[in-house]
Amino acid sequence: MKKLILLLLAVLVIPQAFAQSNKNSSAANRVKTANGVVEGVTEKSGIRSFKGIPFAQPPVGELRWREPQPPKNWQGVLKADKFGPRAMQRPIFGDMNFRSNGMSEDCLYLNVWTPAKSGQERLPVLVYFYGGGFMAGDGSEPRYDGESMAQKGIVALTINYRLGVFGFMAHPELTKESPHNASGNYGLMDQQAALQWVQQNIAAFGGDPSRVTIAGESAGSYSVSAQMASPLSRDMIAGAIAESGSLLSLQPITPLAQAEEYGVKFAGIVGANSLAALRAMPAEQLLEATAKPETPRFSAILDGYFFPSAPVEIFKRGEQAKVPLLAGWNSEEMSYRALLGQDAPTPENYRKTVQKLYGERAEEVLKLYPGTTEAEVLQSATDLAGDRFIGYSTWKLIDVHATTSNQPVYRYYYTRPRPAMRAEMGDAAPGLAGGVVKSSDKNAVKVPPAQGAVHSAEIEYAMGNLSTNTVFAWTPEDYKVSEIMQNYFANFIKTGNPNGAGLPKWPAVNGEEGAQLMQIDVESGAKPDQNRPRYLILEQLSRNP
Repeated sequence: MKKLILLLLAVLVIPQAFAQSNKNSSAANRVKTANGVVEGVTEKSGIRSFKGIPFAQPPVGELRWREPQPPKNWQGVLKADKFGPRAMQRPIFGDMNFRSNGMSEDCLYLNVWTPAKSGQERLPVLVYFYGGGFMAGDGSEPRYDGESMAQKGIVALTINYRLGVFGFMAHPELTKESPHNASGNYGLMDQQAALQWVQQNIAAFGGDPSRVTIAGESAGSYSVSAQMASPLSRDMIAGAIAESGSLLSLQPITPLAQAEEYGVKFAGIVGANSLAALRAMPAEQLLEATAKPETPRFSAILDGYFFPSAPVEIFKRGEQAKVPLLAGWNSEEMSYRALLGQDAPTPENYRKTVQKLYGERAEEVLKLYPGTTEAEVLQSATDLAGDRFIGYSTWKLIDVHATTSNQPVYRYYYTRPRPAMRAEMGDAAPGLAGGVVKSSDKNAVKVPPAQGAVHSAEIEYAMGNLSTNTVFAWTPEDYKVSEIMQNYFANFIKTGNPNGAGLPKWPAVNGEEGAQLMQIDVESGAKPDQNRPRYLILEQLSRNP
């Protein structure tokens, strides 16, 4: 009888204790933001994550092609346990893997990973902008996941922003209705709104709003340079990491008048004779139209508001965010095929290509990018293609900021090739921009096997997320490279300096040792920059073709 009573008590007490435990766990994962309470989850690592927090109102209906509006308050507890929808985009890149809750114009959500147990810890903060050519990408992609960085003592965020026609279309009617007499750059203003949210709310997650480092790769790196340049954002930044690219490129950003013409052209393509008609169209219809070959490419705009003047001029005048900068690019940002097409990489074909590109100045280019043997052609054509694509603009950001900011600037050169694909990938092959082409992808572009580090290859290494990418057969050496690179990044986010115990010394490019760069690979080390003449000639030729 006694045993029966004890058993009955256990049946009654255990569920109550379990419920109380869940209640306590839920309370520990609740954070009060300026707009209401959010409830995240505690990961197995002990890191608390909060996914799908709105930082602006849904940019739909009359808010399509408008500046992001402050989020509305909510009552009760907002469950922040899954990613929000990704921005409208077509499946352009084969290396993108989403965990988002579908795709929608209603996409302005951010994600937070924090090691803090309370709002009193004032930890450094990382805000990461995804890449994808301002046409694709999402804050839910595993390669950007913030849990690993959070384990380094950093409050890490990924944020969404509008893309393509939804994020960057200008139009005369949009300019007319704007209180700033500007249009376009909505995706960049989304990023700025997310930074504003961080200023208002990150302390509640244990972060320090005065120690916010922004980072990104490719279009995300362009975004870093944009936020540094804009008066709307630059005072909210304490540090910057730019991986492959900036708006200080060989091609100036699009002037507003020209961007407005693109918008009018797009309206004609979709058969809309007014802004009202454009806003009334289903998002899917607008997205489908962007696949047409005659559709203009939508990107950053010299609008007179977000950018009062060209970003390169802002940096030259020293009006950008004067913060420490860590930036660099990879050894194979673009394939030699981008220059030679299907022509064999012979010295003769290479010379003809360079002569076609640079005319009577071709010999000057060939001295800096020589091609007297096939091996030399392969290397020089790869270097020239990569520099034209993204190397020059990253170098220019580094060079100007080092001169005008009075802040330390650290440059890297990432050379670790990805390992072979896992056997389970079958007959998959490399694609553009670090993507993967499956045998069923009949229209996708395959590229030759990489000899160096392709565009976007460093992301998983830098963010400590190799294990999230199941395409490649990672080796102990890859994990070694990742540990080195992530520690450099984490140190920089915490102190503005990548150096730390157990790491090769990384001198600033504007330090006493002179212009040096950190080559990151299995054996990492600093070495002098010997390629400055390349970027100077490319700059000169872009001005005087």
